[in-house]
Amino acid sequence: MKVELIAVGKIKPPFAEAEAHYLKLLKPLMPVEVTETRDDDALGRQVKSALATGGNRPDPGTIVALEAGGRDMTSERWAEWLDQRRHDGQRLTLLIGGPEGLPGEVSGMADHRLSLGPQTMAHQLARVVLLEQLFRASKILAGQKYHL
Repeated sequence: MKVELIAVGKIKPPFAEAEAHYLKLLKPLMPVEVTETRDDDALGRQVKSALATGGNRPDPGTIVALEAGGRDMTSERWAEWLDQRRHDGQRLTLLIGGPEGLPGEVSGMADHRLSLGPQTMAHQLARVVLLEQLFRASKILAGQKYHL
């Protein structure tokens, strides 16, 4: 399964180091490609392109909006959810908006809406939390301990 995280904005310290750490941990389990967009409009264009017939992706796969109103999941539920996507064999595209969250138009294009919890957090921190949950879920699926 190909996993891509598309996020608004460039990751900056201290979040950049944590993101790099989790991307390295994920590499042997579930490589994640990170794409940064300049702003909400660029994110919207990228998602529309992925969904368009004849776009640059042969299969848009599953598009997931990470947002406050989305479905909350435990680490074990993340693992089950990812396992279902893995068995589908489709691309998984995860979207994180900027400081104001995802624009409604982009959120409306998503197949799923998931939440990282009810608290408000910086969008760059959300990237790290998402990668950490993907790591935990991957370790659970591999039957390995996931506590660092």
